[in-house]
Amino acid sequence: MFPIHEVRKSFPALKQAGENFIFFDNAAGAQMPKQALDAVAEHLLLRNVQRGGPYRQSREVDAAIARARESVAIFLNARQPEEVCFGMNATSFIRLVSMAIGQKLRASRNEIIVTDLDHESNIATWLALRANGAKIIWWKMRRDGRLHAEDLDPLLSKKTRIVACPLASNSLGSILDVAEVSRRAHAHGAEVFVDCVHYGPHGPIDVQALDCDYLVCSGYKIFGPHMGFLWGRKQLLDGLPTFREDFIPDTAPAKFEVGTYVYENVAGMDAALAYIENLGKRFSPTTSGRRVLILKAMEAIRDYEASLSAEFLRALASVENVVAYGITDPAAVLQRTPTFCFNVKNKSASDVATRLAKQGIAVRNGNMYSPRVMKRLKIRAADGAVRASLVHYNTADEIHRFARALRRISKA
Repeated sequence: MFPIHEVRKSFPALKQAGENFIFFDNAAGAQMPKQALDAVAEHLLLRNVQRGGPYRQSREVDAAIARARESVAIFLNARQPEEVCFGMNATSFIRLVSMAIGQKLRASRNEIIVTDLDHESNIATWLALRANGAKIIWWKMRRDGRLHAEDLDPLLSKKTRIVACPLASNSLGSILDVAEVSRRAHAHGAEVFVDCVHYGPHGPIDVQALDCDYLVCSGYKIFGPHMGFLWGRKQLLDGLPTFREDFIPDTAPAKFEVGTYVYENVAGMDAALAYIENLGKRFSPTTSGRRVLILKAMEAIRDYEASLSAEFLRALASVENVVAYGITDPAAVLQRTPTFCFNVKNKSASDVATRLAKQGIAVRNGNMYSPRVMKRLKIRAADGAVRASLVHYNTADEIHRFARALRRISKA
């Protein structure tokens, strides 16, 4: 059984907000466990200094960054810690990689495939390469709100440079079979860039099994502070041209970490992953390695969230005048994350979200930085949709309370 009561105790913000507050805006940023909060505070108190100095505190910062890099590498199942680069956020890393690829773009292989299901940051950054001679090819979601790997076949060619896609949609929650995307793309000599920001807190990540070439995450979606990280195949990262001072090695991760990033947030990310490892001990009967513990935890999270998804879909279906988007079959919950976009007929998304907020329920409204998805769903960009996004510290009881509140709004 999933230890939901103990999990909730690990997140002080949930208690601080009060028992009547429901936080369903996790896709915009999740709450942090106490040990991650403590790690940030401890770093600022004991070692708020720059790296590279000979004194103890500075060396401790170097050691903390190294530990965090190893932890993230284990979380992703990277081949080596040097494949992990730290920075401000995922968007900046997407742009950094796209600019580097743009500098080396050749007419013989200048086609870039992007999707209309993605967060705009993994679209606009690639569209900008049209100035470098890129030809943009659109991979479009089907009416079921999903991307299907077989739809790539007519789009791929010997001219395909890279396929940019999400592991999961931040607006509809749909999960993509990235391993199959990689197989098809690599058969044409193309690379695969994965936006893993939304999927990060919802299930196991294995870059070797996905067989992609680049992947980005945002730490603050995975119960850490505001920071981001890039993973890439070491040989590919080393081959990308980037801005750097002469004294910085032209190899990863140093070449991608130019300038000072927020070290205390990296320490917090390391502690957030330690929280996940500790949760994994609940589901591992014997002493196991760190990767096994993370896998156990993320598999348990995925299964528990599947039950939340099924319950939430049933709740939406029970409310009159609600239109839900994407995968709505409770039997297909493993094809999605517990992130739901919907509208109430004859009411604006803004009005619904505001009324829920007045009842202590935090959701989001708008285009979710996915205006192309809204357009495909025939939702006016000015209106957008309501998004409720759950993670593993949410409960079925919260869903029932949400449904009662939504039912009152629908009938008003």
